[in-house]
Amino acid sequence: MLTLLNLLSAIALLVWGTHIVRTGILRVYGSQLRRVLSHSVSKRPQAFAAGIGVTALVQSSNATALLATSFVAQGLMALPPALAIMLGADVGTALMARVLTFDLSWLSPLLIFAGVILFLSRKQSRAGQIGRVAIGLGLLILALQLIVAAARPIAESNSIEALFASLTGDLLLDALVGALFAIITYSSLAAVLLTATLAGSGMLSLPVAIGLVIGANIGSGILALLTSGMQSASGRQVALGSLLYKLLGLLLVYPLIEPLVDWMGSLEWSAATLVITFHLAYNSLRCLLMLPTVNWMARLCRLLLPERAREDGVAQPRHLDRAALDTPSLALANAVRETLRIGDLVERMLQQLLDVLREGSSEAVQQIRRLGEDLDTLHGAVKLYLAQMPRDDLAAHDNRRWAEIIELAVNLQHAGDLIERMAGRLGSHKRERLSFSDSGLEELSALHALLLDNLRLGLNVFLGGNRDNARRLLEEKHRFRREERKLAHAHVGRLSQKVVQSIETSDLHLQLIADMKRLNSLFCSSAYALLEAGHGAAGEAAQEQAASIPDEHDEPPRTRH
Repeated sequence: MLTLLNLLSAIALLVWGTHIVRTGILRVYGSQLRRVLSHSVSKRPQAFAAGIGVTALVQSSNATALLATSFVAQGLMALPPALAIMLGADVGTALMARVLTFDLSWLSPLLIFAGVILFLSRKQSRAGQIGRVAIGLGLLILALQLIVAAARPIAESNSIEALFASLTGDLLLDALVGALFAIITYSSLAAVLLTATLAGSGMLSLPVAIGLVIGANIGSGILALLTSGMQSASGRQVALGSLLYKLLGLLLVYPLIEPLVDWMGSLEWSAATLVITFHLAYNSLRCLLMLPTVNWMARLCRLLLPERAREDGVAQPRHLDRAALDTPSLALANAVRETLRIGDLVERMLQQLLDVLREGSSEAVQQIRRLGEDLDTLHGAVKLYLAQMPRDDLAAHDNRRWAEIIELAVNLQHAGDLIERMAGRLGSHKRERLSFSDSGLEELSALHALLLDNLRLGLNVFLGGNRDNARRLLEEKHRFRREERKLAHAHVGRLSQKVVQSIETSDLHLQLIADMKRLNSLFCSSAYALLEAGHGAAGEAAQEQAASIPDEHDEPPRTRH
């Protein structure tokens, strides 16, 4: 019983090691890997090679599938190159299985020792995360050694021999068992390495091991399809195409499996080497043969999983893929895209506000309220999404980006509340048949135009991270403040001239100017977040610019409950 427990714990350690390596690589190099994949769309060989490289680095075809499905779901990549990437991912997994079966026993203690020192001493830095990856690799290699040690006495047990005898070499049955094991361990790489190790220990015959390996590939395809369940139909099409390719590979190899196994058995190689070599050759040949068919497979996937028409409402989030939460760079990119949608809603609310200001349109007031409800829905979704991200091991720049997204989302939500209040005041004054003077209306419209420009520039600064644009945004904030004071003084001048319309709308006029000033401050906040994150001269300049702007003692508008 103790020996069986040792084997199970070694298997658990193998799965845990692959998980640590995958998450560590994605946290350190996630943004670079996303860039490699997103730019590898012009030619199928290039996309195929990118899939091999990224998967070999993260040691998980599931992680590559997550990135590819997310890109297609967000419209950043077409379906055929994504399918080419998935074919490359299968080859990348096979390559890593080959590497990890070399005799690396001397490397395991070195990786664990160095990794622990790096991780504990510099946990929140990039070096700390690289140490985490080293720990994972060391545990993975150690787990393979423990599996071999635990499997030897188990292989001599009559009961265990009877258990594995139930796997008679029927390819379909063995493939089903291998697929289930890959799903349970959440890693086809772990399933293949375990199969090779057990075959090398004599616990599995070669035909059974070959069937388990083919099934492990299919299991990774099922996993990708399951994890893409929250995606749009276009995202699920990538996972479906990958799974269909794996099933097609099973059909192609099925009539050849018996003569192939007989030929492999005649080779003077160890069973473990034969299993790993078959895995590499099978995936490489299958994927190379199927690479020219990605366009046809894309059409088939679109027929099987057609896109559904989008609902008319905009309240539902489109980019907050929960399957990406374990990949910080991807999850943050999703949150950025959804936050920009909130910015688009605020821009539309501002444009409708101009109609209320000029014409007193009751329909525009209702539209602002509907947009405000949609804004609140997206704001709540972004907050909940970011709250579910594991932040303990985030790199410093990811932590900073997380805070920037939260801050902008909150500011935009406050802005939406404030625009609704402004529209409500304007609507009630229009019902009382009060109107601004021609000069007053022209001044408010000009201030509104500046406000709209600053909103767009602020969103650009948030998205692009350009410090020159951030400094320009602060300059525009100064300019807006000067204009706001000038217009307030001009309004008081009209009061002294006893302009009737100005007297009747004085309170509203001044309140609108104050509200626009507050909106402008909310829109320009992204400049401070960017400049204060700089170092040296850039950071000092940001501090000087921040100090030169007088404090505003206005309380932010209350959030709607």
